[in-house]
Amino acid sequence: MHILLVAATPFEIAPTFAWLENNFQQKSEGTFDKETLRVQALVTGVGMTATAFHLGHYFGQHRPDWSINAGVAGAFDPNLNLGDVVQIIAERFGDLGVEEADERFRDVAELGLSNHSILSNPQPPIPNLPGCKGLTVNKVHGSHRSIQQIQEKYPEVQVESMEGAAFFYACLAAGVPLLEIRSISNRVEPRNRDAWDLPLAIRNLNEVLVGMLESL
Repeated sequence: MHILLVAATPFEIAPTFAWLENNFQQKSEGTFDKETLRVQALVTGVGMTATAFHLGHYFGQHRPDWSINAGVAGAFDPNLNLGDVVQIIAERFGDLGVEEADERFRDVAELGLSNHSILSNPQPPIPNLPGCKGLTVNKVHGSHRSIQQIQEKYPEVQVESMEGAAFFYACLAAGVPLLEIRSISNRVEPRNRDAWDLPLAIRNLNEVLVGMLESL
């Protein structure tokens, strides 16, 4: 089995990378083999553009059996706690569209320019990991007004990232089975970095990720 492990930054998957170095044979930079399992790490850089480019380039040359996007996220859902790890079952682009004169935002689906208002994972959810709906943005929400506006427009979204929808789009377009897992590092609230817990989110994310790889 060939697994592509996708992350925006190296620090988000650093513990898993260390585990792979200790337990697998490294064939080349970022590629690890153990018996019939190959794990290839792809660090794309932050944001949708970098994610789409690197995945498009990769899928043009390789066809993994499964692609996993792992990273941290902010939580809209008040029932999610810092450090919770979830699987994203659906994604949408949160800021691709136009701002009208009255400040209303209309996305590309509402404009009739896209059929992809919601991107859903056709694969069955993996057990024992809560499913959530994601919103992907170029600019994370950091003010009370913008948070209120986006929640009124998309009340179903539970978490926010900067890469998820691009990952979904690339995998679906290439026909590659996908899984996106996110660990909650912060709440989506008026920006307050002191309230974040990145170490906890990264630790829990990688515990789940390593457990998944060990089970294969």
